[in-house]
Amino acid sequence: QVQLVESGGGLVQAGGSLRLSCATSGINFSIYTMGWYRQAPGRQRELVAEITSTGSTNYADSVKDRFTISRDNAKRTVYLQMNSLKPEDTAVYYCNAAVKLGPNRWGQGTQVTVSS
Repeated sequence: QVQLVESGGGLVQAGGSLRLSCATSGINFSIYTMGWYRQAPGRQRELVAEITSTGSTNYADSVKDRFTISRDNAKRTVYLQMNSLKPEDTAVYYCNAAVKLGPNRWGQGTQVTVSS
């Protein structure tokens, strides 16, 4: 059974930091591109950051230089370090696992709320 379980969300003041984790099971984690997406109320889900199986990373312009994605293949876990948080970062953050010729996998989401 495939599971992606996010943790680490919460309420933080603007300028603060949070670290999200996504623990996986049931997939060959090391071959997957892992991503973090977010969805704010009334808005479409958007890519925040992703990391390929070889460690290449890609970030949304709005989070560059503030967020860092990383992965630990031994722990089958992907992380998102979020610094200098802004109220506009408030959203539900979702973990995604993607691989060619396979279905996308999603976690249940974790709420991040940044107060001004």
